[in-house]
Amino acid sequence: KKEIPMDIKKTYSISELAKEFDVTTRSIRFYEDQELLRPTRRGQTRIFSSKDRVRLKLILRGKRMGFSLAETKELFDLWDETLSGNEKQLLKMLTILENKRAQLEQQKNDIAQAEMEMDTAEARCREALAELQKKKKQQAPAKEEARQTAEN
Repeated sequence: KKEIPMDIKKTYSISELAKEFDVTTRSIRFYEDQELLRPTRRGQTRIFSSKDRVRLKLILRGKRMGFSLAETKELFDLWDETLSGNEKQLLKMLTILENKRAQLEQQKNDIAQAEMEMDTAEARCREALAELQKKKKQQAPAKEEARQTAEN
């Protein structure tokens, strides 16, 4: 039996999508509970459409980019208002991307600042350690001399 490629198949089971996108079926059910996916039902079985498959792909991509599920849902809802998306959706997407970029830039700055503080702390620790070791070496001969004097 020859398998149909996933991207041209018309419907998908929850386990097929989970396997394809390397997520748990529980995650997919959660996205359904959040109304991000809307599979049809055949008895207890969920039947996911090509649209659901694309949405799952977008949900996961959005997560990697730092989008909250609420932001993703808002974009999906805007898209659903029209057949091909609209200016309102595109402007919203641009605003979200701009905010995410600003967040990432702030995080990069915070990381750079933390690294500088760590470098300074590390340098101070190394200096203090070297000073301690130097004093220890200077004290060692004096202690040895005192021990030998006490023995005699």
